[in-house]
Parts: sequence; structure tokens; C-alpha cells
Amino acid sequence: MAKTIAIVGALDTKGQEFAFLKAEIEKRGCRTLVIDIGVLGEAAFPPDVSREQVAKAGGAELSDLVARKDRGEAVAVMTRGVAEVARGLHAAGRIDGMISMGGGGGTVMGTSAMRALPVGFPKLMVSTVASGDTSAYVGTSDITMMPSIVDVSGLNRISRTIFTNAAGAICGMVTGEVAPTPQEKPLIAATMFGNTTRAVDNARKIMEHHGYEVLVFHATGTGGRTMEALIESGFFVGVLDITTTEWADEVCGGVLSAGSHRLEAAAKAGVPQVVTPACIDMCNFWAPETVPAKYQNRLFYTWNPNVTLMRTNIEENQRMGELFAEKLNMAKGPVKVFIPMGGFSEIDYPDKPFWWPEANQAFVDALKKRLRPDIPIEISPKDVNDPEFSGKVAEQLLEFLKDRKGD
Repeated sequence: MAKTIAIVGALDTKGQEFAFLKAEIEKRGCRTLVIDIGVLGEAAFPPDVSREQVAKAGGAELSDLVARKDRGEAVAVMTRGVAEVARGLHAAGRIDGMISMGGGGGTVMGTSAMRALPVGFPKLMVSTVASGDTSAYVGTSDITMMPSIVDVSGLNRISRTIFTNAAGAICGMVTGEVAPTPQEKPLIAATMFGNTTRAVDNARKIMEHHGYEVLVFHATGTGGRTMEALIESGFFVGVLDITTTEWADEVCGGVLSAGSHRLEAAAKAGVPQVVTPACIDMCNFWAPETVPAKYQNRLFYTWNPNVTLMRTNIEENQRMGELFAEKLNMAKGPVKVFIPMGGFSEIDYPDKPFWWPEANQAFVDALKKRLRPDIPIEISPKDVNDPEFSGKVAEQLLEFLKDRKGD
């Protein structure tokens, strides 16, 4: 049976462009289901889901939006509505992929619909803002962003090529078949940074040896947020949260913060987890000139020309200890904290640039003071990348999982 691709677009202002896209998709053997998110003008062709339906799903009547002529309100309503429509269509099994095209407003609405769809569901956004910072549009989803090069306004030799390529891309995505694995293994989430690669690789091998599949998330802000969202969605049976560096960026204003809800998902869901403070000794900035002036007298390390690391101080580590305790105290399932006093990162060893035992101890003291008495802490003289340390972390998670199976 032919696959059905949802097309999200404003058929009043960009009807010609979406008609072209629709024809190109159907030319490749896929069916289309068009969702109109226009508000004021007439639709260039009849959609499958009308703008009235989208507005109602967003909590308003289209006639009221038209009468008020408030673009901001209209975009907000249609953004909410198209997400609800997308959820409903997916739940009903009516669509196999989604594509949209637009400028700033169109991208907001199109990606809102796409973020409502699960990971792995084909999603393609052709956008004028695709070559910039797209984190606000993509969030923790797997949306493919494709630069439109020219504005999505009219058909010309450039736009025809881009739209045709987009049609081919989304058709290829929905018709591609993922090879089945012989046996689905329970999933473990793990967090890694360049500074903890050896630790995570060792722990991962141990988990895989015992029949688990490990998904590793790069602790770059987006990685942490994505992991938290997938934990919340029930993807994982356990969490190896070895690299919690994103908290340093949240506390210090660095560029790789995962937000204030990091460390909450596993705790609230009761998913077994082991946690280490790896790489909280460093806050991340881009090139040296991007470091805020207030930090000019701090200790820095140039990781590469585009990444500058700042050593976290005693006060910041104390704050992180308090935050870790606050988050882990929410735990409804088993949790244990492992602390590598021989070094929180590759550059926090003795004789390395970030070695500062007093700062690390400030984290430990604050954590002990605030953490629930029933949550164990194991302090090791080893560094985070020592195989003995990472091995114990993995073995503890295996014990938690074994106990869970025996419940």
C-alpha cells in the first residue's frame, strides 16, 4: 500500500508552492494528506484537514481569529492546533511521514506538528531559518531541517529544485525499511563527553555483555534533554548517567546547559540509575572571545579553537551538590551516586590543569548534606576513566536491574 505523507502548509499565502510539492510527492507514488494552517486568505486548493479544524483543535474558532486580525494570536492557536491534529492522525495510523515548508512563522507551526510525532517517524522541514540555530524548532525530536536557500515564495529555478529534492527526500524516508534485529534487547541510556569516552566505553561493553543495548547521548545540552525526554517516554530500563557536565553550564551560564529539569526523568519514573559528577569541573563556552567578561580572571583550558572550558569553583560545585541532591531525592526507584575523587574528568587529574580537590570536595559535602539517607554514595580514590571505577558503575546498574527482575 502506498505511504501517506502529511503536508503542513499555509494554502493562502503559499498555495502555489504546496501544490507543486504535493504533485512532486504523488509523482513518486506516495499519497498526500494536506493540512491547511492559513488563516486570512482563500486556500489555493481544498485541503484534507481544513484551517477551521486546526483552529478548533487549538482552542479557538477560525472566524474569531479572522475578525481580530491578531497575527500573534493566530500563530499561537494554529501552532497548538496543528500539533493536536498531527497526534490524532498518527494515533489513527493515517500518516507515514510529514513535510512542511515556510519562513519563521511557517517553521514554528510546521515543527510544532512534527515535535508531536514520535522519534523515528519521518519529518522534514524546508525552512528559511534552517541554516541557523534551529534548537527552538527541533527541540529533542529528530526533525530533518532543509535550508530553502530562497524564500518559500513563488516558483523559480532555485525553489523548484529545492522543493523537488524535498519531495524526493520525504518519499525516500517513508519508503525506507529499517532492518529488523534478531532480538530486541532492553535499552540502557548513557551520557558521554570527550572527557569520559573511556569510562562510558568500558561501562557500555559490560552492559552489552549482559544482554543490554546501550544508547549513548553526548552531554551537549540537546543530548541531555533528548535523553530525559526518551526516559520519560518509557524507552529505557536503566540509566548510566556518567556525564552530568550539563549542570555546570546551567549553573555558570555556559553554552551546553540541558536546562533545570536535568536528572529528573529517571527519578520521577522510578527507572534504576547510577550517577556520577563527571565533568562538572568544567563549564563550556565557544571560542575565547565568547566567554562573559565577569569570568575574565578564571582558570580556562582550550579544548579546541572553538571550545573553551572554564574550571568550576568551590561555590559552583557546592551549588551543584545541592542541585544533584534535590533532583535525586525525587527518585521513586533505585539510585546510587559514585564519586571519582581521583578526577572528575581527563583534565582533573593530579598535575592536570583542572585538578582542584577542594572544589570537588565542596560538591561531595553539599551532596551528603542534602541527599536522602537511603540513597547511597560510594566514594572512590580512582578517576572517572579508571576501568575499575566505570566497571563498578556498570555492575551496580546490573544489580539494580537484576533486583528489578526479581520483584
